[in-house]
Amino acid sequence: MSRAWLIGAGPGDVELLTLKAARTLALADVVLVDDLVNPEVLQFARADAQIVYVGKRGGQSSTPQHEIVATMLDHLRAGRSVARLKGGDPFVFGRGGEEQQALQAAGVHVEIISGITAGIAAPAAIGIPVTHRDHAQGVVFVTGHGAGEHEADWRALAATHMTLVIYMGMRRLGDIVDALLDADMPPDTPCAAIESATRPEQRHVAATLHELVRRVTDAGLGSPSIVVIGGVASLATSDASSPQPAP
Repeated sequence: MSRAWLIGAGPGDVELLTLKAARTLALADVVLVDDLVNPEVLQFARADAQIVYVGKRGGQSSTPQHEIVATMLDHLRAGRSVARLKGGDPFVFGRGGEEQQALQAAGVHVEIISGITAGIAAPAAIGIPVTHRDHAQGVVFVTGHGAGEHEADWRALAATHMTLVIYMGMRRLGDIVDALLDADMPPDTPCAAIESATRPEQRHVAATLHELVRRVTDAGLGSPSIVVIGGVASLATSDASSPQPAP
C-alpha cells in the first residue's frame, strides 16, 4: 500500500505552512482538502495530483467522516500516495486522531505533519500571547461546538484562571458567555474574537466578557473565528490590522 500523510496547512496565511508540509505535498498523488485550507497552499502539490475537496466546517454540511476515510483507503489500495490536508494542525479539533486510528486499523502507516494551530496563531495575529507570566500560567483549548452531554464544563474551566481559547464557538457564543458568567467569571474579563486570522480579510473585536456578544454581533463577525478569554486578551494591540502580502 502507498504512503499516507495527515498534514496541517496552518491557520490561513500560506507563508505559515511548514517547509515539511510543502515538501510532503509535492509527493502525493491525491490530496484530500478541507474547507478551511487556504487554496494557495495547493501550489505546493504536484501539477498532476488529484485534488479532492471534502468540506469540513463546523455548523455547515460536510463530507461524512466515514466517506473521507473510505476515499483515502480506495486510493491507497489502488497504489496512490494520499495527503489529507487540514486547516491548522490535524490533531487539534481536526479529527486527525480519528482518521489515524481508522487508517491504522486498515493496516496503513500514517505520517503526521504538524501545522500551526489557529488557537495560537489567531491571538498572536493581534498581539495576544496565550500565556504570559503576569496574566496566565497556562492555556486551555476547548471547542464551543458541543452541547448537552458534550458540553464543556465551563465552571471548571473558569476556575482554572487560565487563558481560554475557544474554537468553533461563534454559533453558541451567547450560551458560552452566560455559562462563564454563571460560573462567577468576572464580567470585566478581557476577551477577543478574531475572524479569518492571518488572512487578508482578518477582523477582530476586543471587549469585556459582559460586552463580548454585543460587540461581536455589532461587528458582524462570524466563522471561522477564535475566541480568547482571559487577562492576556488585554494585550491585544489597538492598531492590529489585516496581514499584508509579503513584498
